[in-house]
Amino acid sequence: MKHSNPYAPLRSIALAALLAAGSITPALAQLTIKITSGVNHPVPIAIVPFAESRRDPVDVAGVVQHDLTGSGRFSALARSRMPATPHHAAQVHFTAWKATGVDYVVVGRVVSLSGGRLGVDFNLLNVLTHQSVARKRFTGTPQALRNAAHRVSDVIYQAITGIRGAFDTHIAYVAQVGTGAARQFQLVVADADGYNQHLILESHLPLMSPVWSPNGKWLAYVSFEDHLSAVYVQRVQTGQRYRVSARAGENGAPAWAPNGQRLALTLSGESGYPQIYVLNLHTQHLTRITDAPAINTSADWAPNGRSIYFTSDRDGSPQIYRIGVTPGSLPVRVTFTDGYNADPQVSPNGKLLAMVTGIDGRFCIAVQNLKTGTFHVLTHGPLDSTPTFAPNGATIMYTKQLMGRKGGSILATISVDGLTGMTLKPTHGEVEDPTWGPFPRQGSK
Repeated sequence: MKHSNPYAPLRSIALAALLAAGSITPALAQLTIKITSGVNHPVPIAIVPFAESRRDPVDVAGVVQHDLTGSGRFSALARSRMPATPHHAAQVHFTAWKATGVDYVVVGRVVSLSGGRLGVDFNLLNVLTHQSVARKRFTGTPQALRNAAHRVSDVIYQAITGIRGAFDTHIAYVAQVGTGAARQFQLVVADADGYNQHLILESHLPLMSPVWSPNGKWLAYVSFEDHLSAVYVQRVQTGQRYRVSARAGENGAPAWAPNGQRLALTLSGESGYPQIYVLNLHTQHLTRITDAPAINTSADWAPNGRSIYFTSDRDGSPQIYRIGVTPGSLPVRVTFTDGYNADPQVSPNGKLLAMVTGIDGRFCIAVQNLKTGTFHVLTHGPLDSTPTFAPNGATIMYTKQLMGRKGGSILATISVDGLTGMTLKPTHGEVEDPTWGPFPRQGSK
């Protein structure tokens, strides 16, 4: 990969150094969460305040409660209604807890370990059976205590719902702050709930289309720092970045191959028609995938790495097609509903295809079962865009355009069954183009 020096109005932020220093500049707009929908009968649960080893920097039980209730699938008992504050299973009097109407109780504590590390112990108890459903210890530094709390949430969520939790994951998105000459575009990484925001990149000129590498170490994105579009890849922890495509015409919509060694790109060249190409990041070899006098864009890989889904208007209106990555492969149309389906995103298990669909002048998020063809519209618009799957495939995050006098854009989530959702709204500025990172690798924390 060819290294490219940063352009003057853009700053690349070395995240590891900032974390060590304990500060992030400039200030970022805090995302505030509002639950917009939930299941009709959420699971009643009590998360008892954890015993602290000292004055811990994070309320672990509070984070766990925020995670679970934010999923829309749990309702948490208020602390003021708790009959006691036990920290061990032996201290739990199940009759008293059953009277509050909860099905589960979570107890735990934070303990000091050698070397300044902390241990987070928890136990998930079934109030009806009096049995322990899940128990575990997570260890880490005091700075990683919030991550430990997310990991507790993941275990509880999976133990009760049967679905792997995705609370201990990260998202990236583009924020726009300021106006006029002071307007800034920021590439931001945060926890999946919008907390712990870290600035990765900042520019006076547009940044767009960020996407995580499969190992969660790199982001690919489009930058206009030289007043023309170019695709960069950047290592999140160090800020090391490379310009991988700055060809004539459009350079856009990067998508990582499952093996992390190739990028699918949209390039227009001199012909003016955007086409899908695959770039080998190690050799810089470029392979053209589509060849049609039409707009072909927004590629996303199938999990097996053998085919790509993309948007094309070759039949008169934007629809989604699938094509093999072997040169000479022929495209197959995938969507047939309505007159507009675009921006395909394949679920991690390859079973669902998320997209933006047009309905009566509104643009909404929809999913299609790739085996049965069943089509399900999840949101109501009017201008929803850029869907991205959580790594467990259960939730989709997207950009929601606000209408009315103030307008602006926020991030929102919707479950793939359409039952639960929430919004993540910045305290100032706008946020858009979310991308949900993979599960952390074993031993990475």
